[in-house]
Amino acid sequence: MYGTKLCLATSAQFGISVEEQISLFKKVGFDGFFVYWAKGVDIAAFKKIADEENMIFQSIHAPFRKMDQMWEMQDAEEAVEELIQCLHDCYDNDIPVMVVHAYIGFTKHEPTPFGLKNFEKVVKEAEKLKKVKIAFENTEGEEYLAALMEHFGSSEQVGFCWDTGHEMCYNHGKDMLALYGDKLIATHLNDNLGIRDYDGKITYIDDLHMLPFDGIADWDDIVRRLNQYGFNDILTFELNTKSKPGRHENDAYDRMDIELYVTEVFKRACRVAAMKQRAL
Repeated sequence: MYGTKLCLATSAQFGISVEEQISLFKKVGFDGFFVYWAKGVDIAAFKKIADEENMIFQSIHAPFRKMDQMWEMQDAEEAVEELIQCLHDCYDNDIPVMVVHAYIGFTKHEPTPFGLKNFEKVVKEAEKLKKVKIAFENTEGEEYLAALMEHFGSSEQVGFCWDTGHEMCYNHGKDMLALYGDKLIATHLNDNLGIRDYDGKITYIDDLHMLPFDGIADWDDIVRRLNQYGFNDILTFELNTKSKPGRHENDAYDRMDIELYVTEVFKRACRVAAMKQRAL
């Protein structure tokens, strides 16, 4: 879109290969994409098609299912190794950002010195490589993100990835840009319905990743805050077509033809970008 680059996350939920998704995103009008890392995934193949399609490979999303182990004295070695492997895949393929969750889980709220030492190995590797920045994302476990940003926030290789939907549920609506907006280097834009439980208990089924304007997000406030912190980089959207267990909010997306769905996403993305430009 004129004046703003727009990117969309690839997804296993879309029902076609990542390579096909990249080409479809280009056809519909997006400028770039990001992918999720896993062992054995051929990042170079995605980079090749990105170059062929003249698409921005905006970031790689690091694996997150072992992120609770990063904070333990034992059993963290594999999690650390995966993050460093992902970091090197970014470096080898000229991908500037690796997005990292600070934690996974809802029961513990105590960052540990062991965790900071484990993450330090990853941050130091990024500082050695220099070309790749680590963007810590707001998820569940705000205490863990706070510990990481306090400990590593002064590093030139560390920044913040703002997930608008996560803020509404995992962070109880707290203004995460007020905390980390000066380190903002990436976005995961999506809508949500907030916290479902009346008493405020959060679970992973609250994280819907709906299309902008389908939930309760205040998009005027979202673009205002992006402008407040001078974010004029790529607007990246991360969305789901499938509903969480026991929920149906995303069912209509799943019934859509994927080309029509991505086109609808692009229309909403352009609307967000236009709102941001008008709010400057």
